[in-house]
Amino acid sequence: MSQYTDSSADAATAVSRRWLLLALLATAQLMLVIDVTVVALALPQMQAELDLSRSALTWVVSIYALMFGGFMLLGGKAADVFGSRTVVLLGLGVFTVASVVTGFAADPVALLAGRAIQGLGAAVLSPAALSVVARTFQGAELAKALGVWSAVGGMGAAVGVLLGGALTAGPGWSWVFWINAPVGAVLFVALVRTLPALPGWGGRLDWIGAVVVTASTAALILGLVNAGDAGWTSAATLIPVAAAALGYAAFVWRQRTAKHPLIDLRMLTRRPVVTGFGLIFVATALMIGVFFLGSFIFQRVHGFTALDTGLVFLPVALGAIAGAQLGGRAVTRLGVRVVGTSGLAITAAASVLAATTASMTVLVIGMSVAALGIGLAFVASATSVFSAVAPQEAGVGSGALSTFHEFGAATGVSAVSSIVAAGVAGESSSAYEDGFWLLAAFAAVATVLAVALLPGRTRSAAESE
Repeated sequence: MSQYTDSSADAATAVSRRWLLLALLATAQLMLVIDVTVVALALPQMQAELDLSRSALTWVVSIYALMFGGFMLLGGKAADVFGSRTVVLLGLGVFTVASVVTGFAADPVALLAGRAIQGLGAAVLSPAALSVVARTFQGAELAKALGVWSAVGGMGAAVGVLLGGALTAGPGWSWVFWINAPVGAVLFVALVRTLPALPGWGGRLDWIGAVVVTASTAALILGLVNAGDAGWTSAATLIPVAAAALGYAAFVWRQRTAKHPLIDLRMLTRRPVVTGFGLIFVATALMIGVFFLGSFIFQRVHGFTALDTGLVFLPVALGAIAGAQLGGRAVTRLGVRVVGTSGLAITAAASVLAATTASMTVLVIGMSVAALGIGLAFVASATSVFSAVAPQEAGVGSGALSTFHEFGAATGVSAVSSIVAAGVAGESSSAYEDGFWLLAAFAAVATVLAVALLPGRTRSAAESE
């Protein structure tokens, strides 16, 4: 009886440690997610104080997402090669130090350089942390843990808009970066004490592949940014887009020929995986587009302060959380296709509402409903991917999923910025309506594609092979 009691106590302690570890890793991921939306609220103040051009303003968001997404595969592969513990701590350290440096930026070059290094640290940390989760939890516990991880996105949006508004209106925009220092330091000490020594699987890193895919996406984003100033058919737009297409082709070739590729391209032949990647790309582009448009509409058109804007954004962020929670409950019963297509359709309809109203109240309602639909899509995308990824592929799979997430963010903000260039420059408030029409059209097309491509009921990785 004594042995049984001791065994039960040990098991309970092990469970508690696993969930404590998840809480710490989820908090670290939350910090990375917050750094997208928290900056959005500070953009107008940064533009005024640092004399940022429209292109530079877009790159404040895009370069973080670009580096985050571009090197995510490398971070996931590093976790598999060297072990998750080492990579998690390295990424957290780089991100925290870069946050401090970015807060001291006195010109656009220093600001963008700091954001780029922040993104690199995030790219190392995020997939390694998710790899720890995948290797620590099993069975039903893993499903619950992934549910918590998915909810971090919506929570990050809620915390980010409030924190960004409060800090920008209070001590100033630098504190949206400096706030990461104490949080990062506490997390680092706690993770040193709690992270298990998970060994790596060996192999090497494909630095060439990481540079090629990141440079290709940089070219794509540059083309989208140039479209706002030079037009969609100009050489300044088409040349970078063509270079991006060639770069992506070169990346595919590299992955086929490299002895240690960043990603096994056979993973992309699994329907649940590739459609999940596409869905998270679309959902993130839509989410970032909503926040980008709202930030400027509330501050430029309605004259709100950054803090007021953060408070107005709260129901939008809560809509995303509600969508993620609803999706988590519905996806096992209804399947990925129903949840994913429903989310996209809801977002399309809500974006039309936001584009056709002059009422700020109706606008907030439309944006909140759109965020709810996006939350549904987030859950469907993660469920689709992880249903067809084997345990030994967890690091690369999570890295690839996060890569498409960040590429969606970079592409979304650049495309929307290009459409509403006149509004951002302060020349036309009606230009923001075009941004919501773009989101509505994008979501509507994605809905049609999702009906045809998303899997109905998810299967195990073995069944999907």
